[in-house]
Amino acid sequence: MSNEIQTGATKRYHDRIAAMRERFKHGRDGRVAIAERADAADELVRELWRYTLAQHGDLLRDVAVLAVGGYGRRELFPFSDLDLLFLVKDVSQEKLVKPAIRAISQTLWDAGIRLSPITRSLAECDRVDPDNIEFTLSLLDARSITGSEELSHKLRREQMPRLIERERRTLLNGIARLVKERHAKYGNTLFHLEPNIKDCPGGLRDIHVCEWLRKISDNAITEANRVEALPKIFRSTSSVAPRVEATAESKREFAAATDFFAAVRCFLHFRNGRDTNTLDWRAQDAAAAAGVGMGTHAGVADAAYWMQLYFRHARSVERWLLQRMDEMPKESSFFDRFSLRRGAAVEDGSGFRIERGRLVLNPPNDHGDPAEDPEVMLRAFDAVAQTGARLSSDTEVRLESALPLLSREMDEGIALWNQLKRILCGPHAGAALRSMHALGILELIMPEFHGIDALVIRDAYHRYTVDEHTFVLIDTLHGLVQQTGALAEWAKRFEDIRREINHPELLYLAALLHDTGKGRAGEDHAIESSRLAISVLSRLEIDAYERSLVLGLIENHLEASNALRRDIFDAETVQAFADKVQTPEELRMLILFTYADINAVHPDALTPWKAENLWRLYIATSNYLDRNIDEERVDARVSSELIRRVTALLGNEAKDAITFLEGFPQRYLRTRSPEQIRTHYAMAKKLDHDPVQLDFHGSAERYNISVVTRDRAGLFARVSGALAGWGMNIVSADAFANAHGVVVDSFRFTDSFRTLEMNPEERERFLKSVHDALLDGTAMEKMLKSRRRTRIRTPLVEVETKIEFDATSSSHSTLMQVVTQDTPGLLHAIAVALGTMKCNIEVAVIDTEGEMAIDVFYLTRDGQPLPETQFTSIRDAVEQAISLNAIP
Repeated sequence: MSNEIQTGATKRYHDRIAAMRERFKHGRDGRVAIAERADAADELVRELWRYTLAQHGDLLRDVAVLAVGGYGRRELFPFSDLDLLFLVKDVSQEKLVKPAIRAISQTLWDAGIRLSPITRSLAECDRVDPDNIEFTLSLLDARSITGSEELSHKLRREQMPRLIERERRTLLNGIARLVKERHAKYGNTLFHLEPNIKDCPGGLRDIHVCEWLRKISDNAITEANRVEALPKIFRSTSSVAPRVEATAESKREFAAATDFFAAVRCFLHFRNGRDTNTLDWRAQDAAAAAGVGMGTHAGVADAAYWMQLYFRHARSVERWLLQRMDEMPKESSFFDRFSLRRGAAVEDGSGFRIERGRLVLNPPNDHGDPAEDPEVMLRAFDAVAQTGARLSSDTEVRLESALPLLSREMDEGIALWNQLKRILCGPHAGAALRSMHALGILELIMPEFHGIDALVIRDAYHRYTVDEHTFVLIDTLHGLVQQTGALAEWAKRFEDIRREINHPELLYLAALLHDTGKGRAGEDHAIESSRLAISVLSRLEIDAYERSLVLGLIENHLEASNALRRDIFDAETVQAFADKVQTPEELRMLILFTYADINAVHPDALTPWKAENLWRLYIATSNYLDRNIDEERVDARVSSELIRRVTALLGNEAKDAITFLEGFPQRYLRTRSPEQIRTHYAMAKKLDHDPVQLDFHGSAERYNISVVTRDRAGLFARVSGALAGWGMNIVSADAFANAHGVVVDSFRFTDSFRTLEMNPEERERFLKSVHDALLDGTAMEKMLKSRRRTRIRTPLVEVETKIEFDATSSSHSTLMQVVTQDTPGLLHAIAVALGTMKCNIEVAVIDTEGEMAIDVFYLTRDGQPLPETQFTSIRDAVEQAISLNAIP
């Protein structure tokens, strides 16, 4: 090829690129820059082709030169390859034209232009290779540059529409596979410290996928390729508009996102002098300083604020992609590859239905649009939280359009709280909250949350934005039982704690609000978050006690993490931490929160070592609190918020209720809800009619039985014996007595043989046997003997029996801690032995860790602590009982 032609053509190309670069430097308009480079490349290729055509004559007359891929979309970034397709009529022609194509390619390479040339026949373009779906996708963007117009027309206007129609399902499923593989490579999240703006979820490649889906779904390539101008996807959003018309705001957000990513990728290419797409730490600083993608706000932001814009734009793209996926033909499995799960059926009258994993609002009717009804809206998000279904694109558009009306009609107070707590407690609460946040509904309910929208903590450690960190935290709390990998065993332990929490909805609410203060100026974000939470709790009309739990958790949410930086085996560390939490319920909530909070910072933040230390802190603090649980007793002369919460439920019976509460340990009030205490009070009133009152509830996962009766010797032993006789595994228990000799014993247990689950009719017989055992232990003893004949399995881990006494931690009782092998009937055996030694169980704290039982008993004799001279004989009696119980 003539050096003069090569030099002239390449010089004109480079002059245009230099001018384009200068314009970008001052205007930062990426869309214009990539279109200008595509135009300059077109001119260069046409000029080189004309010269080559003159040299090779008829050989090239039946060859079409087309731009494909990004070049075909006229999205030619500064250092991206030129994707050129040399289209020939048939395979036999390829060898003949190869020298000419090689000459053009070499000229482009010599000019410093990276090229990805490919030669294919029409027949080769008329089939889809499932292992190379990318080639067919590049043809969706094919654009004629020069050469045979007839051949180009056949491919673009005739062959491709037929191919799409014929292979629609293959193409859609191929795209689904590519998207899933690419997203999986980046952990299925758009949140990265140094994101790849092309391939990360929510990046440029997802924008391209939206365009491919539109072309395949609508088969609109013919019309699209007639437009020899800036691609619609970078010129307007009409090319990817959904069948259900998106809101103007949604369109604006997507258009702004495409503008932003075009500018950022151009900036990265020019800054690095090569095709690079990783937005590393220094590039973020430079882009923020230059105001890339910020329009009129250029040059006024720090890197954290600029990255906040990045994540908002990525989130808009991610949402747009999900909506485009939602519009795929029903016969395609495309959507199924991305749906979270197929939702459960929804009851009639709910205002919506769930189809193929999507929640679809019913159409408007004579009564109005369900999207404008706050109750229907909240029930819909409750269904998302319960099933994991995703809102259909139609539902999203209608809810977004209804925001002004929803804002006017939304109730506050306890009614809103009752609906919100169901959402928070759903297993897929994180998905529901993300959707509410994306649509602006979460901010409608809690304007305080807006301050952390896409807020970036830029410290090379926090992977997620503050709002996403919050949702990941809630995901972690709900997903403990499904956790796999190195943390699986620890997650199971923390899941056991979660099941013991009396107010899980308060834990989730505190999690939702704990970092809202980061959006405000102030040195202590926990205090700022607590201040913001006060207004939320007031609007939801949450009572004073529950409010104190939420605010305490928010204010102290860093305390466990801080304690882990100290010697957790030091008594002062444990005591200082215990002073912060004060009660077992608050301890459980804070420990669980800390586990999830650390996990939600970064995927590698929570190590097994940290989980183990957190668990040790929990055990040490729990033991510290338990050793003081009988120190404080309810005094009828001293009013407290806990007592007022109970009496508020009883109206005219408040005075009698206070009498009932008198003498109970304060722990009884702190570990029972007002409704549970009201139930116990009502049971106590019936003791003259039946001296044994039972309250039984639960599910196959865990059961709870509470006994209210008058105090007498051997009560605890008889209940535990009756449960053991039925083969129940007691996992925790406690016993409380008031000043008037009324006992409340509660046992939580699992049904290892699923007797109650598989035979519901057995529940009545089960309760009757427990009832009768408290009146007469003879029948219970027979059941136990029968059960002991059952073969006891060989334990996986041998646990040595250790019995320790503590005469100093309590002024009212003597503490006895038993650590031994967990076996059926163990608690009954210990309780019988203690009864034989004339020990009264004031409080019992029963716990099980795998095959190890850790039981703490608060013991008295004649209302006084045990004399130390009796410790040895009591220990011997209990050890003997444990040994005999282990023998079948």
